[in-house]
Amino acid sequence: MMIFKISENEKNERLDIFLTTKIDRSRAHIQKLIKSGSVLVDGKTCKSNKHLEIGEIIEVPELEKSLPLIKKEKTPILHIVYEDDDLMVINKPAGLLVHPSKGHTNEVSLIDSILERDQSIAEVGDEPERPGIVHRLDKDVSGLMVIAKTQSAFESLKTQFQNRFVKKEYLALVYGALTKDHDVIKFKIARSHARGRMVARPETQEGKDAITEYDVLKRFKKHTYARVTIHTGRTHQIRVHFRAIDHPLVGDRLYQKNKMKNIRQIELDRIFLHSNKLSFKLMNGTKKTFEEPLPHELENILITLS
Repeated sequence: MMIFKISENEKNERLDIFLTTKIDRSRAHIQKLIKSGSVLVDGKTCKSNKHLEIGEIIEVPELEKSLPLIKKEKTPILHIVYEDDDLMVINKPAGLLVHPSKGHTNEVSLIDSILERDQSIAEVGDEPERPGIVHRLDKDVSGLMVIAKTQSAFESLKTQFQNRFVKKEYLALVYGALTKDHDVIKFKIARSHARGRMVARPETQEGKDAITEYDVLKRFKKHTYARVTIHTGRTHQIRVHFRAIDHPLVGDRLYQKNKMKNIRQIELDRIFLHSNKLSFKLMNGTKKTFEEPLPHELENILITLS
């Protein structure tokens, strides 16, 4: 049994956060221990968000020792586009996970950079593994994201996303010639356990509603450059929808077509998809729009195709 006595310097700390500084376990793991009743404060069970008082005795059962996870890469510096007391807008580079996922628990993520900059964000959000995260971008996609720094900002942003008040625009390069200059894709999206990825389904089948709108910006001989607006936020939505209409995104290995008539695949170590515009309301009610141009590696692809 591990026993801790709360000192004056430790008063008012949350129980789960206090234990993360004392025990080599994730906050999520510690919260599960607390919820199961394994952790006692002065002999009583309590909740993770309990604020500790001077002199209280915390009892934690002995845990099996585990080797610490070693992250091989340095934490990347955040490219901050905007910041105030409640939130920050960042330009995420391609190749960076937003948060740890199954099979990638020892990989550096955006969360590491966020917490390195501001540890208080660890308490923000609904899930300990995703502090401050209201939405996400796939690992191999770049662009704008908004991060909540306070719980009130998190709740406000979450409501804006749920009510579709947030506007998100992307720039994408797809294989082939899109038949229309403007169109709306409305296939439902569901997870295929057999294929290990998301799939598009007609409206008559089960799945979550998904709406993707696009406008052609430039046509090349065997590719199309488009502005894409999503009106829903489903997993891999843009990638799945363009694959469903037979125009997969350049660089997308998961949703690529193995054979495309008279089209050679472009070698790219990321997906040609960039979140270039993000609009939402700040905590003071002001509507704000942020924009970020294409990264150089994607701009160079367009130059070679011209």
